[in-house]
Amino acid sequence: MILDMHGKLKAKKKDQVVHRELLSSLVISHNFPYKFVEYPELRTWINYLCPDAIMISRNTVKADIGRMYMKEKIMLKELIASIPSRICLTSDLWTSINTEGFISLTAHFVDPNWKLNTKLLKFCHMPPPHTGFELSKKINEFLQDWGLEKNVFSLTLDNASTNNVLQNTLKRQLILQNGLICGGEFFHVRCCAHILNLIVQEGLKVLGDALGQIRNSIKYVRGLESRMMKFKQCLERFSDIDASSGLCLDASTRWNSTYLMINSALKYQRVFGSLHLVDESYKYCPTEEEWERAGKICEFLLPFYEITNLISATSYPTSNLYFLQVWKIQCLLMENVKDEDVLIKNMAKLMIVKFEKYWDEYSIVLAFGAILDPRMKLETLGFCFEKIDSLTWELKLEKINEKLYKLFAEYSTKGFTTSSSVQKQRQGQSSFSSSMSKPSLFYELKMRKLQVANKAGRSQLDTYLDEPTLDFDYSEQMDVLDWWKNNSQRFSDLALMARDLLSIPITTVASESAFSIGS
Repeated sequence: MILDMHGKLKAKKKDQVVHRELLSSLVISHNFPYKFVEYPELRTWINYLCPDAIMISRNTVKADIGRMYMKEKIMLKELIASIPSRICLTSDLWTSINTEGFISLTAHFVDPNWKLNTKLLKFCHMPPPHTGFELSKKINEFLQDWGLEKNVFSLTLDNASTNNVLQNTLKRQLILQNGLICGGEFFHVRCCAHILNLIVQEGLKVLGDALGQIRNSIKYVRGLESRMMKFKQCLERFSDIDASSGLCLDASTRWNSTYLMINSALKYQRVFGSLHLVDESYKYCPTEEEWERAGKICEFLLPFYEITNLISATSYPTSNLYFLQVWKIQCLLMENVKDEDVLIKNMAKLMIVKFEKYWDEYSIVLAFGAILDPRMKLETLGFCFEKIDSLTWELKLEKINEKLYKLFAEYSTKGFTTSSSVQKQRQGQSSFSSSMSKPSLFYELKMRKLQVANKAGRSQLDTYLDEPTLDFDYSEQMDVLDWWKNNSQRFSDLALMARDLLSIPITTVASESAFSIGS
């Protein structure tokens, strides 16, 4: 730096390395083409601000970004190598307008600080043919490149027919390399967002023109500015209506837009009812019966809309939250099968057939996540199963319990806590107590309890399930990963299993978002 006679900054020496790094970051962050750095207007502006700055060519910035990528890749490899758990994957294929295919692979895992991570491992061109066999070969190449072929827990895919071949072929390859737990029984996870979409679309088939008048009313008002002005004029008569949200029109390919359309229209029901008083051309006012039916449909679709938003968020939650959401939807469908409205009843019937087709086996993975939530465990599962079917709930619970212990056996040497597990916990405590004069009294008591349980032949899973569930009143906003972090020394093997199960994504949204440069 150079200071003037008053001690103020007069000039600053420019570091060309920093200049190139910042320029590369700009190109990456805003998806600019490499030729952006050669735009004459940009060069003129930079030259005006700093005549000493040396602008680089498109080839140079491409090389710089390549080096940044390799640097980040090495850092991510080191991070993944430092975690004791396995990796959960999501993958998706996208075909552009000119039929060029692109594939993405995303990793989901809990890092050493017990924070859920989502990292895009690969995004590249996928030449045809886009068969399940070719896709499995491609993903296997990605895993070998990252050294993860023996460290995979699950793969979440959408319901495309090619994905059945993909997961079967990839599963066989990984089993040959001893890369899967329980022979890959829990390897394939279906995308929940796609399943929900199929279920709702099936139900909406029976609607026909039931929402025609509401749809036509919104189309009419939004069609011309003069009609919108008359609608607002009519709205002024109702001071108690919140006008902050506008009228939405649905798209035939997006069921959630149908929910948003009905929800927006219901807010303005009274306005539509009196619109003909200020607009004589308006002839589409729905009847009271149509409004009542729209309200039922809106209420019916609300849980689907909420769970779709939950699982499709940029920062998706841990898998323990999914079971209750899906159970809520199943209860709703069973309830509406008995509805007096024939239309609602027929919707529910079609949807529950689709629901049972996809969720029968898949519910096991969701149940594992709920069991590893200390607020729920088997107690909550039993309550949910019994409410759905009081005759078979015990059999369902027994089946899940059996599979849970089978999975846990893979995480503990002989299916129960061994002396080696205790030794690991002691080693962890010794590093913790190195900065203290002696171990915590509470820690010694916990370790003693664990040793007694070990001598009695009880596993960590037995001990965990026998402990009372946490009170929801005091733990509603609890981060389940924090709980496992704090209890990882008591349940070393079980905590390792929790890392894998709680990081399972039940949607491919993380991989799909790689194909969009929008928000």
